[in-house]
Amino acid sequence: MSPLHVTRTLPEDATEAALRADVEHGLTDDPKWLPPKWFYDARGSELFDQITELPEYYPTRAEREILAARSGEIAAASGARTLVELGSGSSEKTRYLLDALTSLAAYVPVDVSESALTQAGRALIAERPDLEVHALIADFTAPLDLPPTPGPRLVAFLGGTIGNLLPAERAAFLASVRALLEPGDGLLLGTDLVKDEQVLVRAYDDAAGVTAAFDKNVLNVVNRELGADFDPDAFEHVALWDARREWIEMRLRSRTAQTVKVPALGLAVEFAPGEELRTEVSAKFREEGVRRELAAAGLGLTHWWTDAQDRFALSLSVAR
Repeated sequence: MSPLHVTRTLPEDATEAALRADVEHGLTDDPKWLPPKWFYDARGSELFDQITELPEYYPTRAEREILAARSGEIAAASGARTLVELGSGSSEKTRYLLDALTSLAAYVPVDVSESALTQAGRALIAERPDLEVHALIADFTAPLDLPPTPGPRLVAFLGGTIGNLLPAERAAFLASVRALLEPGDGLLLGTDLVKDEQVLVRAYDDAAGVTAAFDKNVLNVVNRELGADFDPDAFEHVALWDARREWIEMRLRSRTAQTVKVPALGLAVEFAPGEELRTEVSAKFREEGVRRELAAAGLGLTHWWTDAQDRFALSLSVAR
């Protein structure tokens, strides 16, 4: 059985430092914002798992449908011997690709969570004793230093997570991915597609209120980690479709005039009645737009797969 290799490139205190910087910057900006990565403590991850099972939330099911149906084609087109997964988490959906990539020699999961990486890595090695697993504790939005593994490489960025990045951030991210690749290596990218506004809004504002609890969880994280005194009940969850930018925005709207203190940062943050704090942008895409953004980063789109209802897409592009 191959050993699990774990490499930390993220400093031990990086998460705390990033949270402090994001909260200070976001809560003093106009309009106020917090980035969505801070949803995901243990409770937030549990809530998101519940969201993926909701009838309104289609992206996870749609992407899984594509992977189940098309992983053989993806494997044949990429010829990958190394699979690199950014934001790998539990590596659950990745198993479709691992099963299909019959010539795979190495799997490189990248995530900020050491516990998620080690748990998933050990399970995969138990299932696939000959697979080399090189786990990286790293922030995939920062430049990465990948271990020496055989090519061709296929970098997978699934789940539509690229939609959480603003356009300039997406451009920088895709350029950083291209820098990891040799000519002929590939990127497998998951993108949620533009569709009916009501379908989109319902996916981010479910009837059971699970997404509302998930949205408010960011306040719980700031309270716990930075000693803030947010009252989640003093905010309401809002999901809006921005037709011009073609993205969903999740926001928390202050129900009343209030002052929130963040002692760790020496901040007292004023909220007016009805003032909104943006917590997530989730961009939706069209094929031509994806093609343009990939081309700008030096990646040529070669394959485009969707689910049966054209709700979600996986694209394969090749480094030029």
